[in-house]
Amino acid sequence: MNDRQRERNMLRRIADALLVFFSLQAADRLWLVLIREDFGNIASNLVKNLPLSACYALVMVLVYEIAGLYDLKRTRRFGTEAFRITVANLLSVLIVAAALFVFRLQDFSRGVLGLFWLLSTALVLLRRLVSRKLLANRREKGYSRRHVLLFGTGELGKQFLRSVSSNPEFGFAVDGYLGEEGALEGVSCLGPEDALTSILETSAAKELVAALDIGACHKLPGIIAAADAAGVKLTIIPYYNNLISSANTIEHIGESTLMNVRATPLEDPLKSAVKRAMDIVLSLIAIVLTSPIMLVAAIGVRLSSPGPIIFRQERVGLDKKPFLMYKFRSMRVNVEEDTGWTTDNDPRKTRFGSFLRKTSIDELPQFFNVLKGDMSVIGPRPEIPHFVNEFRKTIPLYMVKHRVRPGITGWAQVKGYRGDTSIEGRIRCDIWYIENWSLSLDIRILFLTVFGGMLNKEKLK
Repeated sequence: MNDRQRERNMLRRIADALLVFFSLQAADRLWLVLIREDFGNIASNLVKNLPLSACYALVMVLVYEIAGLYDLKRTRRFGTEAFRITVANLLSVLIVAAALFVFRLQDFSRGVLGLFWLLSTALVLLRRLVSRKLLANRREKGYSRRHVLLFGTGELGKQFLRSVSSNPEFGFAVDGYLGEEGALEGVSCLGPEDALTSILETSAAKELVAALDIGACHKLPGIIAAADAAGVKLTIIPYYNNLISSANTIEHIGESTLMNVRATPLEDPLKSAVKRAMDIVLSLIAIVLTSPIMLVAAIGVRLSSPGPIIFRQERVGLDKKPFLMYKFRSMRVNVEEDTGWTTDNDPRKTRFGSFLRKTSIDELPQFFNVLKGDMSVIGPRPEIPHFVNEFRKTIPLYMVKHRVRPGITGWAQVKGYRGDTSIEGRIRCDIWYIENWSLSLDIRILFLTVFGGMLNKEKLK
């Protein structure tokens, strides 16, 4: 990061702090005037709340820092940034509201905090949106662009050009390529590959992108030497680009460089501990809140057909280890319970069981699985051993889902892959979730499940 970028990032932090400070002060004034019609305390509250507003603004900048909102990444989508800001603001307000309740603090009403959340979220998002638009404008005019040269005219080179062309907001500008004349469309040829050294010496581009297919990898040492000699930054698109995930890590052991091509965020012990702590808290809350529903469900299952109330079935979990998953029994006791796939009009389902499945009430006992550590609240759905053995033979990457704890709900479920749906589509969602996990993503999935994802498409009998 150069000095100019550091200055801009510091200005971003200052702007966010000022907006949060202003939002808290404005929320207090608006609440007094519009809701309470208390005009006499405006001046005294302004002075009294100045230190608290200043401290809160600094804390929020620190929260944004932890959430990675000041990382200078051209390729980050605004939707991702907006969601992180919304969740960060909401969590901070909920924590303050809880503190008000527990410690009986009266300096701020909860109404002020709610109004503050709306104002601060709207203003911070507006500031960032305006910044993006201004930056996109500059890039369209040729300013603040990342000028690169391209070495490699094979499929990887063409793929890179397509990516740059379809994402102009990222500000990449390919000044030319090295290779045969006419090998690539839409960009000029600067000369043959063996002229790399002289072209780097005369080009104004500060970066060289090497996109070498597997048959051209022997050229890499010469490319690295030429880039180092010219003082040009070198970025390499590996020939196995389409085989690795975006979440990969590099380690060094002596002279060996190790690349984990499918690293997962939850391999970090701290992140794993945070997710586990959230699982314990959420499962305890869910068990307490849904205990009356579970009692009614238990009585209904007992009256609907002979057999146990809780259906225990072996599933495959974290690290491919089997565990017993709990559900309210929704079917008559049968011999196909370990191998039979449940269908929409399955004759094994009871009438009451069909209702439990439709409303997802049959899944509630799985919160006890979460407490035990067999499952997580959010994660890929676990499958029975019979189907795991079948799917692993025909579906690529199927077994990757077992690198995390299975969940009660997940990204695949909120995307509509529930019950008798495409296994391939479900796995694509599961792999994406595993590689892109974050606490904010879990919260998003939880919201989507509660507000619209609990009713499935199964028909009532």
